[in-house]
Amino acid sequence: METLKQKIKNNLNSVLKEGDTLSRSVLGMLLAAIMNKELAKGKEATQEEIIEIIFSELKKRKESVLAFEKGNRKDLADKERAEIKVLEKYLPEQMPEDELRKIIKEAVGKTGATTVKDMGKVMAEIMPQIKGKADGSLVSKIVKESLTPK
Repeated sequence: METLKQKIKNNLNSVLKEGDTLSRSVLGMLLAAIMNKELAKGKEATQEEIIEIIFSELKKRKESVLAFEKGNRKDLADKERAEIKVLEKYLPEQMPEDELRKIIKEAVGKTGATTVKDMGKVMAEIMPQIKGKADGSLVSKIVKESLTPK
């Protein structure tokens, strides 16, 4: 079965032939980030590590979109959004928000968490179930909502 890294390499070769400069740039950067991780740890990156790298790259771009919008640079914000779309193709299918809320609600009950100070307990409980299947900022937001008194 084709690994995620191999899929990215194969797609990079395809977009090079097609002349898709945006995808070429994003996939090249992504492969460089994967290779840097592998060099740092001295062995091949796992699927989970590659997914973490992709989430990290997505986070950078989402932050850039906000910064560019504040700076009234719609052109650069749009470029970052296009890069986000390229990166999202390599993530596993994301968990629906209602399912995520259910898991978080169960974890809050199980851990006895009541305030935002207990957020770490809840995150430790849910992360093994949702790792790579949900955006960290969305998870964090829902957990905070669950622990904030209404």
